[in-house]
Amino acid sequence: MALPVLNRGEKLNPIIELGYNGINFHHRCFLEKGFSSHGRIYQTRRLMPKCSLSSSRPASQPRFIQHKKEAFWFYRFLSIVYDHIINPGHWTKDMRDDALELVELNNRNLTVVDVGGGTGFTTLGIVKHVDAKNVTILDQSPHQLAKAKQKEPLKECKIIEGDAEDLPFPTDYADRYVLAGSIEDWPDPQRGIKEAYRVLKIGGTACIIGPVYPTFWLSRFFEDVWMLFPKEEKYIEWFKKDGFSNVKLKRICPKWCRGVRRHGLIMGCSVTGVKHCSGDSPLQLGPKAEDVKKPVNPLTFLLRLLLGVTATTYFALVPIYMWIKDKIVPKGMPI
Repeated sequence: MALPVLNRGEKLNPIIELGYNGINFHHRCFLEKGFSSHGRIYQTRRLMPKCSLSSSRPASQPRFIQHKKEAFWFYRFLSIVYDHIINPGHWTKDMRDDALELVELNNRNLTVVDVGGGTGFTTLGIVKHVDAKNVTILDQSPHQLAKAKQKEPLKECKIIEGDAEDLPFPTDYADRYVLAGSIEDWPDPQRGIKEAYRVLKIGGTACIIGPVYPTFWLSRFFEDVWMLFPKEEKYIEWFKKDGFSNVKLKRICPKWCRGVRRHGLIMGCSVTGVKHCSGDSPLQLGPKAEDVKKPVNPLTFLLRLLLGVTATTYFALVPIYMWIKDKIVPKGMPI
């Protein structure tokens, strides 16, 4: 559900549009190609909700499961219960359908890539609007993908293993790029979003559905241990740096949370941007932050994995706590 409430009654438009100021890269790109842009130019404004607090750990410092090898083994076991225990508490069907509205899946012939598609839960929402034969599910976890292959509506989807930072698709390939519940594992989110830009056709839309940072101290502590929960402003910054325009952010939340976001949300926002120039992103990046071919100290690996699993337990309990409060506290009162 879209949230008209930010925190304890603070009213805010649930869909936030941020674009580009004046003549930026996109406008110049059209002029260079002999086109003039007559579309609406969004005036950029800084997104500064009251609860916006700096993370106690910089986003540039990876959390313990924000590494590809650790994430691989983490999801090896989580895939067993993902659809039955994790999704019901954090990523419901109503939230999924609401988050996908911004993607404008308005044609059954659209070419869609579902990156980090995992067990195919988000893909089930996509194939309601797009023919399954036009949808590709990509994930680095064969164990997650094995679950997707078992779902009847996804039988005609292409299902492949791959890396979100190095997608096996040609440039200007897809009409829509969707990613849900994966960016928190990426060592370098900026690089992954740059790949989203590259694989999209001109006029294509990228949608990233992901977590939002907590403001409550204990939740923030466990977030710092576990995975990356970006601030909303950070999503906007990533999209704009990679060249996307018409950037929009829509807040989502399980209905029993009543809009409360202080504990962070594993699925807390849906962010979209449009590609207006063909080719790769204008952003230039250095070498990858993480090379999976390099050996990892086994003790370091095990420590990261165990600490990450411990933090997982905390965030698995948060929706239960909020569900109980929703049942106990009278409607209309803050929880």
